[in-house]
Amino acid sequence: MTTNQRFSVAGETAVITGSSQGIGKVTAELFAQEGANVVVSSRSQEKIDAVVEGINESDAPGRAVAVECDVRERDSVEALMDATVEEFGSIDVLVNNAGASFMAGFDDISENGWETIVDINLTGTYHCTQAAGAHMQEQDDGGVVINFASVAGTKGSPYMSHYGAAKAGVVNLTTTLGYEYAPHDIRVNCIAPGFVATPGVATQMGIDAEDVDRDTVRRRMGLSEEIADIVQFLASDASSYMVGETITVKGVPDIEESPEV
Repeated sequence: MTTNQRFSVAGETAVITGSSQGIGKVTAELFAQEGANVVVSSRSQEKIDAVVEGINESDAPGRAVAVECDVRERDSVEALMDATVEEFGSIDVLVNNAGASFMAGFDDISENGWETIVDINLTGTYHCTQAAGAHMQEQDDGGVVINFASVAGTKGSPYMSHYGAAKAGVVNLTTTLGYEYAPHDIRVNCIAPGFVATPGVATQMGIDAEDVDRDTVRRRMGLSEEIADIVQFLASDASSYMVGETITVKGVPDIEESPEV
């Protein structure tokens, strides 16, 4: 296997949750372009149909199908995994990208608001990984699980305590499953992005992807394409020695500078 082939996902089948827009959509498009079959999934059938249509009408060698799924509902998740196996014969890669958040002070977060964010970000990861893991454990060559956390879950983030707590749980779950699933030839890793110019960030913060200068190293806002590249790395044989890890991707680091006197 050549060096370039070790980064290949050609011929793999990937389930990507929350892929109607943003990082998930770009990842689905990249994987299909690289020769993988992709299952595009979110709660909006209309949106995922549009993503799949764009992929299948392009010159991408991989094929895409759309399966509506609410990651909070176990029956919906199991139907997603069953549909994937029925369509493509296996689940080689699971990308737990579905997520949601809103900004609020801790005292202003209602019980319903807290439960909703934890259900989507943490419990949804549990549902999808357990359901896909059952199929992967029956496969001869195992599989790969890629979770999405956030720097809010590794360092904390004011006005996003519910989201940060859920994502911290995803980081810990990744480490534990990396150990538990290793005997089944299933690698589990995680990505913790900083700010990425997605439609969600554009809505909350008014920052558009077109405003990000990709030619400079010194920036604190990333692009979905840059995160998708890391997803491909984790899905490929190039990351074969990486298990149970969380990769933080947030641009220029915050450092403690020497004070001026």
